[in-house]
Amino acid sequence: MSHGVPHEAQHTVDRAAKGVGLLAAMLAIGLTIVTIASHRTHTHAIVARSEANDLWSYYQSKRIKYHTQELGADLLVAQGLKTESAELVKKKFEDEMARQKQESDKLKEEAKAKEKESEHAEHQALRFDFAEGLFEIGLVMSSLFFLSHRKLFPVIGFLAGLAGGMMGIAGLLA
Repeated sequence: MSHGVPHEAQHTVDRAAKGVGLLAAMLAIGLTIVTIASHRTHTHAIVARSEANDLWSYYQSKRIKYHTQELGADLLVAQGLKTESAELVKKKFEDEMARQKQESDKLKEEAKAKEKESEHAEHQALRFDFAEGLFEIGLVMSSLFFLSHRKLFPVIGFLAGLAGGMMGIAGLLA
């Protein structure tokens, strides 16, 4: 014999709470995705910047070698030697200068390309960072529903999450 309220009536279903819970879960997934993308993109920017710095250092060493060869050729000319061996040494200096110039010019272009790659990754990571912040705001605002039961909070949370999603997509497309 059952006394009191029927069993089914004891468990009321709060559809709004389920919806907000689902929204919070989706915002958390979005937050996770953009956080991982942000970290990976920041790492890529750092690696590209490091590679650019290495290339610039190598470029500088090539330019030092070029100027050393240039100095050798200038000293040979300053001595006024007109012998066959002096001409061979001078030709060797000039050939080496041409090689060093060609290699340093190539390194300069590679370094500039790595710098651009790093800058692009930094701009992309910034968009992911903004997306991360927006998803966090959306998650917090949606969670406030459970304390206040005001439907305005999940609406704001949804809008912040939507903006975070758009910013994350902008990061991917950048």
